[in-house]
Amino acid sequence: MMAEFFSSVPEPIAYEGPESDNPLAFRWYDADRMVAGKRMEDHLRFAVAYWHSFAWDGSDIFGSGTLDRPWLGSADPVAAAKTKMEVAFEFFQKLTVPFYCFHDRDIAPEGDSFKETCAILDEIVEGAAGHMDRTGVGLLWGTANMFSHPRFQAGAATNPDPELFAYAAAQVRHCMDATHRLGGENYVLWGGREGYETLLNTDLARELDQLGRFFTMVVEHKHAIGFDGLILIEPKPFEPTKHQYDFDVAAVHAFLQRYDLVDEVAVNIAVNHATLSGHDFAHEVAAASAAGIFGSVDANAGDDRLGWDVDRFPVSVEQMSLGVYEILRAGGYTSGGTNFDAKLRRQTIDRDDLFYAHIGGMDTMARALLVAASMLEDGALEDVRAERYAGWDGELGRRILAGDETLASLDERTLGHGEPTPASGRQEALENLVAKYVERTR
Repeated sequence: MMAEFFSSVPEPIAYEGPESDNPLAFRWYDADRMVAGKRMEDHLRFAVAYWHSFAWDGSDIFGSGTLDRPWLGSADPVAAAKTKMEVAFEFFQKLTVPFYCFHDRDIAPEGDSFKETCAILDEIVEGAAGHMDRTGVGLLWGTANMFSHPRFQAGAATNPDPELFAYAAAQVRHCMDATHRLGGENYVLWGGREGYETLLNTDLARELDQLGRFFTMVVEHKHAIGFDGLILIEPKPFEPTKHQYDFDVAAVHAFLQRYDLVDEVAVNIAVNHATLSGHDFAHEVAAASAAGIFGSVDANAGDDRLGWDVDRFPVSVEQMSLGVYEILRAGGYTSGGTNFDAKLRRQTIDRDDLFYAHIGGMDTMARALLVAASMLEDGALEDVRAERYAGWDGELGRRILAGDETLASLDERTLGHGEPTPASGRQEALENLVAKYVERTR
């Protein structure tokens, strides 16, 4: 084993309570605290994103890397990958998270051929299995990076060249097998370039059919290898293509219905992607729940003054409370969890900053859980919702939904009745109510 990379954090991060001034302690996340009948850890199922935390050097389109990541750029990429993994598991242990997530290219570099690349991944996965056995940290999900390499400049499953489609299928097959060997609880299909830049050279209908066939093959392989986890699609608008086929939850749901996949595939919702699509976190969770496809969450945040995917760590308790409320209303996670697909700012360069960022994110989500659970237990919002829709449980509402009424019958009925009387939606009062729960939750 290498020397400690985070030597200034000698002990695992512990819960010290809301009054603590220790920046290396949890103020709200108490893993064993019982909330709505479950341990807080079991509600939130936190995971660390391998890519932003250990595979990114702080570079952006305007400048080179700034972060303290000595294994990046090493002359021996395989040795560097092994060092990176030792550092990652040191971090997981000291942060006391139960899970992590990865892309295949986060943990293992490419070789000179696809065969060599697969052999390197297998070697690194064997090492990961040892670290997981030693630490007890599990894999929430794996995914294949089919967007970074120039070969995927025109997409993977939606590529106009079937040879590229075949390459992508082979890469996914190998990554799924690796995820399965590591006991991964889900597998994510992250379509970073599954879209188009211009219709001038795009056959949209053909590309959708290709994507549908690709996902069907993934589901078939899941059953062939006996993988019990969820297959997840991560909705993502715009970036990097002008039009992404997986724009938001509604678009994904329509796609799954068209290709008969709605019972096989769920969604992994990224908070920043929700806001980029013009929605908010709570809406996307509620839409997924209503469609029966809610699976997992990437917890992050955007910046209202920046129009791209900045992936900040979550800091707004109110925003996250409304999202977690919808998760609880949906019954909570099954095999999904809360993955911090979030990154440091380029000026946040010290290695220990990774702890401050994750501690803040975990505390934000923990407090959001307490707020959401309290609102749900008290039933204040649910009572208002039930009262607002009470008419649909009456005779008229039941007859309409049962198909016992027609436009003609409703016309005849309306001619004999007076003007309907609208009821107040009380939105401002309900916003004040949410604010009260946020303020008082302990």
